[in-house]
Amino acid sequence: MELLDVNRSIVLVIDLQARTLNSYDRPRMALASTVRLIKIAGLFGVPVIMTEHYPEGLGAVHTDIRAAFDALTTPRHYLAKTFFGCCGDPNFESILTESRPGLKPAERQIVIAGAETHICVMQTVLELLKTRHQVHVCWECVTGRGEEYRRHALDRMAQAGAVITNHESVGFEWVRHKNHPAFKGLNAIIKQGQITE
Repeated sequence: MELLDVNRSIVLVIDLQARTLNSYDRPRMALASTVRLIKIAGLFGVPVIMTEHYPEGLGAVHTDIRAAFDALTTPRHYLAKTFFGCCGDPNFESILTESRPGLKPAERQIVIAGAETHICVMQTVLELLKTRHQVHVCWECVTGRGEEYRRHALDRMAQAGAVITNHESVGFEWVRHKNHPAFKGLNAIIKQGQITE
């Protein structure tokens, strides 16, 4: 699997909805790390897709996620869905295409955050891998019902070919060297304090 390329990456934030988030494993870590990932994507001009699963019943994404998403000046897309895996939604492929025009699926690098790890995240990852996308899952940006559900889902995704990574590694793969004009901004986001539960 290649290093992430800032010109081929898309960040996908799946279903981090406020009503369910607090019942998940390590919700504060997933929330804070995902907010940082969105900010880092904005710094590098990487498109961000945010989804909500059945918002009429499960409510909206957490306000911190929504605020970071709304603050983006780079391409961003929103999808309300009822399929658990994003790829089941008939509009999802067109959103991916619009996010990175001209790239074939095998050229796209999808960076994943979201919930639940063993349901919507895992189904999305497996479907993306089946269509030859490169998939990078940020372990600290995904959450769900319990640690064992999360851990075994991460194992299954890795066995299927996904890269298990973290938001800091993502940022440093995009920046590549200290002379990059966005390096100081990346450093400032990462130095906001260690994220713990």
